[in-house]
Amino acid sequence: MRFGFWAVAALIFGAFLAHFILHDKGLVTISMRGYVITMSVPALVIVMTVSYFVIRLVIRVWRAPRQLGEKIADRRSRSAGQRLTRGLIHLSEGDWARSERLLTRSIASGEAPLANYLMAARAAQQRGAIERRNELLQQAFENLPEAEVAIWVAQAGLQFENGENEAAIAALRRVLDKQPDNPVAVSLLARTYHRLDDAAGLLELLPHLGRADLDAQQRDQIACFALQAAQRDADFDRARVDTLWNSLAAAVRERTPLKAWRARALSAVGAGETAEAELRKSLSRDWQADLVTAYGELDTNNLNRQLKHAEAWLKDRPEDPVLLLTAARLCMRAELWGKARSYLESSLALAANPGAYALYGQLLSRLGEESAASDAYRQGLKLSSDIDLDVPMLDAPGLAD
Repeated sequence: MRFGFWAVAALIFGAFLAHFILHDKGLVTISMRGYVITMSVPALVIVMTVSYFVIRLVIRVWRAPRQLGEKIADRRSRSAGQRLTRGLIHLSEGDWARSERLLTRSIASGEAPLANYLMAARAAQQRGAIERRNELLQQAFENLPEAEVAIWVAQAGLQFENGENEAAIAALRRVLDKQPDNPVAVSLLARTYHRLDDAAGLLELLPHLGRADLDAQQRDQIACFALQAAQRDADFDRARVDTLWNSLAAAVRERTPLKAWRARALSAVGAGETAEAELRKSLSRDWQADLVTAYGELDTNNLNRQLKHAEAWLKDRPEDPVLLLTAARLCMRAELWGKARSYLESSLALAANPGAYALYGQLLSRLGEESAASDAYRQGLKLSSDIDLDVPMLDAPGLAD
């Protein structure tokens, strides 16, 4: 529609222009450097039109090789992109050999050669070709030296997945030499040390765990593992507790499992009063079951004060099974057996768990109720192991009537 409009407009304009030109063709004289050229206006228009198209043709011929190269490169890039996509699809589908073949074919012409190298290396590992994986990673290092940190991290990730722990540690240490807070490298190194039960290595990483690419629960587990291992050292004292605690990032220190560890560690080195004050302050801001449990395990110089605080909390939380268990534990230490029994039975009625049954068994044994104590231990074992302990006993061979 638009083309038709402009075509009609051009015809009308051309008709008017031809009318005036044919009525009076006019003359145009061009003088330059002693040369004089005289021609009619229609001739000038024809010369200018022809010149315009000749110039356009020359420009197009001049640009043709570059445009052809760009089109070829674009086609190759699209083809490489398609191979990359298909390679990733086959990788996700478990067709490792085809995935590797497609990914390596598109390395040279693709716009993302690093992705091709790393995904092809993963495909090679998945099909068990570790030497081929190493070859692809080496090619990536040689052809993309500016991406060496990313390649080291990817290499370490593959080695971690393949159980090559020492090789992964070596690669990750190279990364951290250049980027001490690289979140992926810190995460992988922490997981590798944790897999190897290497508490010493994890203790070195404690200051960096706040930046690790780990979910909060996994980070808590790793940090607590290292701290508990350090606590077993013969020279563990209050100064060591504070040094380790201060090495943690502020966000890590705010986590409940870490606060509980600090309270127990302080109590173990004779600073139970400090731990008790810190736990009460934390609980006043954020009531957490782990902190309540830790409060009942503290060794302080004023057991009665601890018990009074616990019983004061019970007035506001009378059906909190963890708080009832904590109150029972404190009562047992104070040899208030009747109150301890009442609190324990209330806790078990609300939420039975192996720890509560174990404590209940200890209490019943102390009271001389051995049969009831055995039953309590049995119930706790049943909860902790999911074993059906109600299966009837079989008659011994040869004893049947």
